[in-house]
Amino acid sequence: MNQGPFGRVAAAMITPFTDSGALDEVGAGRLATHLVDRGGCDALVVNGTTGESPTTTDEEKLTLLRAVVEAVGDRATVTAGVGSASTVHTVALARACEQAGADGLLIVTPYYSRPGPEAVAHHLATVADATSLPVLLYDIPSRTGENTALTADTLRTLAEHPRIAGVKDCAHDLLKTGSVLADTGLAYYAGCDEEILPLRAIGAAGCVSTVAGVAGGLVREMLDAFDAGDLDGARKRHHALAPLVGALQSAPGTVTLKAIHRAAGLPGGPVRGPLLPADETLTAELVAAFRQANA
Repeated sequence: MNQGPFGRVAAAMITPFTDSGALDEVGAGRLATHLVDRGGCDALVVNGTTGESPTTTDEEKLTLLRAVVEAVGDRATVTAGVGSASTVHTVALARACEQAGADGLLIVTPYYSRPGPEAVAHHLATVADATSLPVLLYDIPSRTGENTALTADTLRTLAEHPRIAGVKDCAHDLLKTGSVLADTGLAYYAGCDEEILPLRAIGAAGCVSTVAGVAGGLVREMLDAFDAGDLDGARKRHHALAPLVGALQSAPGTVTLKAIHRAAGLPGGPVRGPLLPADETLTAELVAAFRQANA
């Protein structure tokens, strides 16, 4: 399978903060370099939910994006999250991210206002019209509400837009995913780590992954094995990653990733409220799962 427009193994990158809670621009560059040069990732997604986008300002988002783009250069694809509940705000942030050097845009369906399918499609197409960048739609009804979930028909319609290129799939609906993959040219990316291999098996281009933030090389090995026809090897790697995936999902991904980063001496820093940091027990469990996966 060819690499998709947003890379293949994309880490859903955390946003590093200093001990005082300010944006750690230097740390962000260091972390991005680590993930790309030593962490097995060929792509990064910044300013997503894992990057604490609900609690960072637009100025912080753009500063982070510039730092990451400068750090990785052309060695990785950098996609910027720009989604919000406001069409005007999302358009403005999309244009600013294009100017700041993003290679693509991640746009979540608009939440809270409960727009119907037609309004959701109009919102997403309006943002896609605003820049020249490829768009990755984010389908995650558990966070945005079932009312704003992307239906198969909506996805088929949006696939006709020249800049809507893919879907980050957190819908847990294999029937819908398979149907849209069969009917469109959209590049699908598993947004739930336990589904990376299953979705690859039905035609996904790759993943936007939390676990890739600490084990991107293992994710890449799993996909490499599958693409080489080594199905048994791919399954073994999938099962070996499962305990770490489960540990990371025991709290919000931001919390669990930052706990492992802290233990490993990588940039991360505190989380912002309303999130709370991992306690000692959870941190120990996360570190044990990380070491087991890398044994």
